[in-house]
Amino acid sequence: MSEKERKVTDDHDESVEDIDVITLEFDDGEEIECEIMGVFDVDGKEYIALIPNDDTDDVYIYGYKEVGEDEFELIDIEDDEEFKRAAEEFERITTED
Repeated sequence: MSEKERKVTDDHDESVEDIDVITLEFDDGEEIECEIMGVFDVDGKEYIALIPNDDTDDVYIYGYKEVGEDEFELIDIEDDEEFKRAAEEFERITTED
């Protein structure tokens, strides 16, 4: 899926402080709702972990960049080593006691 371009729509209610769900829309028209698991930092860069609401155990990890109040961009991680570092940090965070 990382080769497809995405448009991000947040389902953010102004009365809710945290964004809980976003919809990824692929250039072929497919949409997937994802819960935001969290934003985390690796080597000075921010990443976001998303859990798709599609009955799989998948977790999507993207680069994360705030571009304004209540606005952000998801950035494809194209470098294999960078993705590996982000995935390892995500695994470490989620398995901490």
